[in-house]
Amino acid sequence: MAKKSDTTSAGKGGEKQPGRLKQIGMVAKVVHQQSPRTIPLAITVALVILAVFIGIGVWTGSWIIWPLTGLPIAFLVGFIMFTRSAQKVQYKMLDGRLGAGMAILENMRGNWVVEPGVAANKQMDVVHRVVGRPGVILVGEGDPGRLRGLIAGEKKRVSRVANDTPIYDFKVGNGEDQVPVSKLQRALVKLPRNLDKSGTAELTYRLKALPAAMQMPKGPMPKGAKMPKGMRGKMG
Repeated sequence: MAKKSDTTSAGKGGEKQPGRLKQIGMVAKVVHQQSPRTIPLAITVALVILAVFIGIGVWTGSWIIWPLTGLPIAFLVGFIMFTRSAQKVQYKMLDGRLGAGMAILENMRGNWVVEPGVAANKQMDVVHRVVGRPGVILVGEGDPGRLRGLIAGEKKRVSRVANDTPIYDFKVGNGEDQVPVSKLQRALVKLPRNLDKSGTAELTYRLKALPAAMQMPKGPMPKGAKMPKGMRGKMG
């Protein structure tokens, strides 16, 4: 899972995080609400696979080996179907929401260091910074026209310490020259690996030395606007 540069302990204020089984139960409830056929279909496929292995066991006379072999395979296939459907539901629920890109970045697997909300404006357009093997990746959320200036400013700021390290940028959305939420993680993973682990760590250290660029916009915030989770505590 991606790491925040300002990593905090899991569960602020000593709050106990829900257990793994409870989390799966919560996800299953949401998936069932959004896609009622998903869980029954996954269970049906798992049972069919198990039935096939049991049938092979009856046919060959191996009553124990084949069913025991088929049980984990059936469970795995059913669980993979469930998790993929859960991911699609997540993308559907996040699409078009403020902070959707940040939610994807925070849950990416691998050695990614995420710095949320490194630049923002009064209209709640925001730029997140990610450091990984490709180099520096800037991910913007908001109006494409306004993001152009925000991203350019952050690129200029990052280039002071990034030297020759590549700096990529993406805008989250469904329009032209934008990356849908469902394809954001894939887009980052496909980038070339330009740094080794030590180079990534060194770059992260240099970027931490940069002074904060984002300030609280003057004037009232747009009505009904909510700041992404990662931006709380950075503005003000």
